[in-house]
Amino acid sequence: MMWTARLSRFTSMLVVGGLMCASALGQAQPAAAELSAAEREAALNAIIAAFEQRYVFPQMRPRIIERLQTQARNGRYTTSDPLVFAERVSEDLKSVSHDKHLWLSFDPAGYAIASRSTAENGGEEALWQRLALREHHGLTEMKVLEGNVRYLRISRFDWLNDQTGAVYDDAMRFLKGGDAVIIDIRGNGGGAHAAVRYLVSHFMDPDVLEMTFLEGIDTQAQSRTLEHLPAGRMKGMPLYVLIDLSAASAAEAFAYDVQQFKLGELVGSKTVGAANNNTLLPIAPDFILSISYGRPVHPVSKANWEGEGVAPSIPAASHEALEVAHSAALTRLSEMTGVSAENRREYAWAKAAVDAKLNPVTLLPARLQPLAGRFGAIEVEFRDGTLWLSRPDREPARLSPMTADGLFAVERVDGLRVKLTGKRMELLRVGAAKPQVITRD
Repeated sequence: MMWTARLSRFTSMLVVGGLMCASALGQAQPAAAELSAAEREAALNAIIAAFEQRYVFPQMRPRIIERLQTQARNGRYTTSDPLVFAERVSEDLKSVSHDKHLWLSFDPAGYAIASRSTAENGGEEALWQRLALREHHGLTEMKVLEGNVRYLRISRFDWLNDQTGAVYDDAMRFLKGGDAVIIDIRGNGGGAHAAVRYLVSHFMDPDVLEMTFLEGIDTQAQSRTLEHLPAGRMKGMPLYVLIDLSAASAAEAFAYDVQQFKLGELVGSKTVGAANNNTLLPIAPDFILSISYGRPVHPVSKANWEGEGVAPSIPAASHEALEVAHSAALTRLSEMTGVSAENRREYAWAKAAVDAKLNPVTLLPARLQPLAGRFGAIEVEFRDGTLWLSRPDREPARLSPMTADGLFAVERVDGLRVKLTGKRMELLRVGAAKPQVITRD
């Protein structure tokens, strides 16, 4: 076994019930053909043989096989619908093993690719290569948030040898230019551990034992952090990782590393709890079997996250996790020693906007109307239930309340805010040490 053990794409290729979605491969799922009794028996025998030979926990193999054979005798699998057959087998595999990487899917397109690639000695990689190339190897979004907090969205931990590393290098150089880093793995169903190792190496010392993988009771392999990284390391940079109830497998491995090695904060909700290493096997006719062949052991905990998930250090609803992490990063940056006054003002400016999103303010007309008036060449007008700012030679801009005490954002003008008291107006500009004060006419 190589160190590049696969932690399955637990959800990225699945729909409810554990059935692989062929449309994810860019192919339409055909109508299910009828499953004959002979085909059903052959498929079940192939599944049982796979568990006899490959399942990671030898002591569990007899129990899983007995469940399948008993259910077959009881007629549970007596159906001509391959979708129903796959669903029932998946339910039984999971109920006896509690292993979230065990499932059977009816997927003619995936079966054809897996069968062909297996015959060509390519394994299951052909199932993922097209997705990796078309979706930028899972690195789907990068942006600079206010306060120079760099954001990276990883939708899937793809890995293609001699290709994906260069894509990560570019992303790491982008992140390295930030004051803090947010990596978003919400909804990430997993992927290849090679990608996890490459990513986490940027936040750790070289040649550190990162994970041990066991097969059965004897075979083991180690994953160690890389010694050479073209983009360099980011040790000590404030790191925030967004997680949720859909983050699984390899995504959890990265989150678990961040937690156990104390590399940063996990923001969101507990993850799925699917730790085992799995592989995808073609089962005739037109099925794909996901079976666990290995399990990871972390050097810090001496365990893994199977069945438990990875818990956040900063709990947050999934839809607010980014703003919560952004606000926490800005707070930490502003409190660090040696921060310039200019940067501290920038962090405070950014945090006010983020906190306004997290705690939206609604001001009633009775509160807004007294704030309207003329302030020198600037007029604040109340209409349509809100305030509008009019400046000479510029289009009127809507004012959106940020705080209950009269601080407003100016629509389409990110670098300007307005504080209204009724008697005066304060124009606050990003980076300015003091506001411009204008009394009411």
